[in-house]
Amino acid sequence: MLEEALSAPDVVARQLAADPLSYARLGQALQEQPPSGVLTIARGSSDHAAHYLAYLVMARLGRLVTSLPMSLITLYQSRIHCEGLLSLAFSQSGQSPDLIAPTKFFREGGARTVAFVNASGSPLAAAAEHVFELHAGPEKSVAATKSYIAQLVSGARVVAAWQQDDALRAALNVLPAALEQASRLDWSAALPVLQGAERLFVLGRGTGLAVAMEAALKLKETCGIQAEAFSGAEVKHGPMALVRDGYPLLVFAPRGPAQAGLLAIADEMRSRGGRVLLAAPQGTPGAELPLATTGNEDLDPIALVQSFYPMVEALARARGFNPDVPPNLAKVTKTH
Repeated sequence: MLEEALSAPDVVARQLAADPLSYARLGQALQEQPPSGVLTIARGSSDHAAHYLAYLVMARLGRLVTSLPMSLITLYQSRIHCEGLLSLAFSQSGQSPDLIAPTKFFREGGARTVAFVNASGSPLAAAAEHVFELHAGPEKSVAATKSYIAQLVSGARVVAAWQQDDALRAALNVLPAALEQASRLDWSAALPVLQGAERLFVLGRGTGLAVAMEAALKLKETCGIQAEAFSGAEVKHGPMALVRDGYPLLVFAPRGPAQAGLLAIADEMRSRGGRVLLAAPQGTPGAELPLATTGNEDLDPIALVQSFYPMVEALARARGFNPDVPPNLAKVTKTH
């Protein structure tokens, strides 16, 4: 897991050098004929990457994005109207039937279908009209790291092409260097706080919520911690009643419009007795976990998760787990 997480800057550099015309063609097509609706199809870490893309599309392009409940197609046989739809499927393996079946359904119905996969010869890739390979190489760790980061980058590339945003493209081109810096940041301050934790909140908002969700999943998978991800706003609607007497919280506060509110909620949780681990750019008051910045604040969450992965791998080992072989999990999960 650690080796694969630390290889992500090279993976991203390799991906950015590949398929520029394919991204440009899709972006031009979406400009010329905008979709009437956009939906994502994904599970697990891939769904968190889809959430990131969805937020970028909604924030930058003003188009609502729906996360598809796959059982509508696989169990309930819903006849969803496909005309004008754009479906975006995310998967490392491309083998899960509940991603393949909706993608086939939408393509046969006339929707534009896109798949972001690490296995270009997979059934999901065969089902989609447009296929963007992650170029992450074989991923042996059960807990996905480099493929998740590659999915985030692929989503940002689609948005940059669709929006024809040269500034975002330029920031993507220098992202590998920022990720390399992020991978070297010291998050060891989290280890003594979380080594004995049994439950935990991970807070984010906006573009950062997707990586908070991913962090919570990795804490469950590799460390056996009952971690829950919440928006910095949503946590105030009930969940924060649990926060007292040293209750641990990871607060992700990268740059952007959501940062001020997240810093405020970190202060509030401290006042309630919570043990807050604040991840924020260097120099932010109260930050114990430093964050690297990128060429565009919308890409900062990618650098954040790059710093998180080595920490959670070390935390798993400190808690007596083997992060490479989480209990009861397999690399490929085939759900229906």
